[in-house]
Amino acid sequence: MISIDGSFGEGGGQILRTSLGLSLVTCQPFRIEKIRAGRRNPGLLRQHLTAVKAAAKIGQAEVAGANIGSTQLTFTPGCVAHGDYQFAVGTAGSATLVLQTILPALLISGDRDQQTRLTLEGGTHNPFAPPFDFLARAFLPLLERLGVHVEARLERYGFYPAGGGHIEITIKPAKRLEPIELNERGKILNRRASALVAHLPRSIAERELGVVHRKLSWPQKWMKAESVTNSPGPGNVITLEIESENVTEVFTGFGERGVAAEAVADQAVIAARRYLASDVATGEYLADQLLLPMALARGGSFTTLPPSRHTTTNIEIIRQFLDVEIRAGQMTNRSWKIEVK
Repeated sequence: MISIDGSFGEGGGQILRTSLGLSLVTCQPFRIEKIRAGRRNPGLLRQHLTAVKAAAKIGQAEVAGANIGSTQLTFTPGCVAHGDYQFAVGTAGSATLVLQTILPALLISGDRDQQTRLTLEGGTHNPFAPPFDFLARAFLPLLERLGVHVEARLERYGFYPAGGGHIEITIKPAKRLEPIELNERGKILNRRASALVAHLPRSIAERELGVVHRKLSWPQKWMKAESVTNSPGPGNVITLEIESENVTEVFTGFGERGVAAEAVADQAVIAARRYLASDVATGEYLADQLLLPMALARGGSFTTLPPSRHTTTNIEIIRQFLDVEIRAGQMTNRSWKIEVK
């Protein structure tokens, strides 16, 4: 049984999610202690417990310690079973992080004509988690290049604190993943800015787009303000999409009570500027998401911004489950290259 220290590195929930996903893929049991020791409220929260239960369900696993607030867990996987599943977080906790947990095992398990349909309910647009737009436009298209077909449909928005979002996912696995080289961004083809509000004044979205126009000099034809009602509670997100020849990157800012619309837009603008000022293919968050599927493909590389502590921690957890070599080397003060062998 693999022993995992949940306080290692950045000490967050990613350690648990990566361990669950790779345990399903490799059929290796693990025990984790000090779960989320690096967080203000350590132990399993609702979204983490939902991820554990989802992994146990599709992997027919035996689990000990699956309780709210638990700081240790033992997970013994069985066989991954494809089919139709429904998982609900029950709070505004991220539904996309639940998907992140169980997706690796569903990418390469079984035959191509087997598929899994997932219905996920919870937060779809939360700070500190990949929003649906990022998954649909940046991450999932790269999985297609690895050989896996994943369809994602947003049925209902779920903003913090109300949650209640609804996502439908269909996964058609591959027998094996094909390594990809993502070392150059290529020519920038399109730029788009979208500001969305739910149950809030449209003027908030218009103010956010005004910041993008002033600070990035993007013309109005690249911008779109949108109001939606298919959300249980109020919410606001601004999304900047940069489509290049080899990759599409997505940067977001989330509205919060007491935070000005201009400050929300600045979050996304600063991240986009940092990316555009470099010559790398992937930003910080996309790099983190690519690590695990590339490790499963047993090869590939990509250039990225200086890796976060989140990324370096994830590399070490992957090494405990898979016999792969992951190299992270600095190219310039703004760029790194990560290789999987």
